[in-house]
Amino acid sequence: MRAHLFYAGDNVRGLAILKRQGLLVDLVYIDPPFATGNDFLISEKRANSISGNGALAYSDRRKGKEYLDSLHHQLRAIKEVMSPTGSIYVHIGLAVEHHVRLLLDDVFGAGNFRNSITRIKCNPKNFARNSYGNIRDTILFYSNSPKEITWNPQRESLTTEDIERLYPLLDEQGRRYTTTPLHAPGVTQNGETGKAWRGMAPPEGRHWRYRPEKLEALDEQGLIAWSSTGNPRLIKYADQAKGKLPQDVWEYKDPQNPLYPTQKNAEMLKRIILTSSNPGDTVLDCFAGSGETLLVAHEHGRYFVGMDISSAAQEVIRQRLADLQVEWVEGNENFRLRISRATGQSKEFAGCRTGSTQSVAET
Repeated sequence: MRAHLFYAGDNVRGLAILKRQGLLVDLVYIDPPFATGNDFLISEKRANSISGNGALAYSDRRKGKEYLDSLHHQLRAIKEVMSPTGSIYVHIGLAVEHHVRLLLDDVFGAGNFRNSITRIKCNPKNFARNSYGNIRDTILFYSNSPKEITWNPQRESLTTEDIERLYPLLDEQGRRYTTTPLHAPGVTQNGETGKAWRGMAPPEGRHWRYRPEKLEALDEQGLIAWSSTGNPRLIKYADQAKGKLPQDVWEYKDPQNPLYPTQKNAEMLKRIILTSSNPGDTVLDCFAGSGETLLVAHEHGRYFVGMDISSAAQEVIRQRLADLQVEWVEGNENFRLRISRATGQSKEFAGCRTGSTQSVAET
């Protein structure tokens, strides 16, 4: 049985160990430094501060070529431990977004680009400056393969306004519905959907969406609306709608009282994890920070691999995992910290596929 894993140290070194031990991850979410040039502080009273008093949580002083070279190296190391069907989400600031996308194109291939997701991160700002207010950042979404990908889109519930707009008609019982064409683009030369149904041929350049027996069944169920000119259309009811497919603009605002600088929205991470992994998969966050990705993965039946060199981050994560009864085991000589389930005997990392607990040991 697999279990969670944490590496307290430089993530490139930790990723190299994962590669040597043969562990593959199914989903990666990272929120690396944004090249802001700032140091982020943390204290008992406040996190997410770049001024005032507090201990150093992490330094974001690298900029320019030094920053990009470092991130490029980290992305190459991440790709080495991703499964063939894996995906990566890179959360990044607007100032370096275009540079980071080129790095991802180089590492994963431009053909594996999936989305540039706009994330609304805060309320509108009222700063006096010669530019528009910045209320967004970006999540760059890439797959490891152009065809194979884990994809479980999380549909959104329809609002009252959506229902009234998308389902403007009412039947005799007051149920809202709309109608859609029963034909689709394309010509079926010899198939049943290209032939006439009830004496009606599909429009030129199109074919019926269903075989004749399916069309008959829909009509018997009262799911075909006939116009005054005899044109059939499929009836779709609002109360049977599956919801809206997600788009590439998300509104997930950051926590107002974060436990660690740049802590991200848990619901946003839940969406990513449920969409791009399956229960029992392994989720990697090698810039773990507040540990939010790790907690959300654990809560939804995924294993996690977390990494962070910051002692402040390690302490926040240790405390948060303790609340979930995930044991933080001290004493690994090489990596100082390791995480295990609350039960089971600790095993060396090389045996993680069969042991009840994962720990990291350098070989």
